[in-house]
Amino acid sequence: MELLIISGLSGAGKSSTYKILEDIGYYCIDNLPPALLVAASKLNIKQKLAIIIDSRSKDKYEDLLKETIKLKQSNTEYRLLFLYCDKEEILNRYKYTRRTHPLVSDSNPSLEAAIEAEFKLCKDVLNAADIIIDTTHLTYAKLRKMIIDNFADKDYKGLTIKIISFGYKNGLPNEADLIFDVRCLPNPFYVEELRNHTGLEKCVEDYVFAFEQTNMFLEKILDFIRYSLPFYFDEGKNELVIAIGCTSGHHRSVAFAQRLAVSLTDLEHKVIVLHRDIEKDF
Repeated sequence: MELLIISGLSGAGKSSTYKILEDIGYYCIDNLPPALLVAASKLNIKQKLAIIIDSRSKDKYEDLLKETIKLKQSNTEYRLLFLYCDKEEILNRYKYTRRTHPLVSDSNPSLEAAIEAEFKLCKDVLNAADIIIDTTHLTYAKLRKMIIDNFADKDYKGLTIKIISFGYKNGLPNEADLIFDVRCLPNPFYVEELRNHTGLEKCVEDYVFAFEQTNMFLEKILDFIRYSLPFYFDEGKNELVIAIGCTSGHHRSVAFAQRLAVSLTDLEHKVIVLHRDIEKDF
């Protein structure tokens, strides 16, 4: 099991890093007391493990480096990632989010005092870190790229394309990023011998794609998706949901979604197809 210990300044991006690591296959534990680090490292987890330990532990935080020494003594391999940010930028982020800093207390009554106290508290951990990421000027997309570059497996594809067929009569899929309406295409419902079949069956698929307008419609959508995918990836999306809708979600949308999925396999992204309404009544 690969162990990644994450620490850093409050407001420097640990929550975002946590989510990105989950996206790329890590099992993540947040706000673990330092005293439990060695025990957590022995968990029987098949995934890579990421543990966040930060100043929310307050006076116990100073034990973090002592616990890493125990890891070394037990021959447990790990990497320590520290997320850093300039004091002024952290101050601005807290003012923007209006969250309470974990070290605000009677001894540190102001936000500025709490930030200053955390910088002193984290100094030794910062100096011991294997990897330091300064998020002062990083967008989320750039942070995500840095995390993926440093910690993702070599075969990580980076983006999952989920294609959903649906029927407009049952409402739009709320999770969709892109929606394409194929109700303008010839409808197998009005062909008696096809009505009780679905777009998963060859007879319906052959009928839908027997028309030039269907094939041209598919090519136009493919051109758009291939063009726009890099922008979604650069923006930091880990999943792009494409919805294909017809009237009931049984014929045209199903056949179209199937053909679209096959056509996108050359992009080397993970492609998932779901047919939301195929089992519902017409």
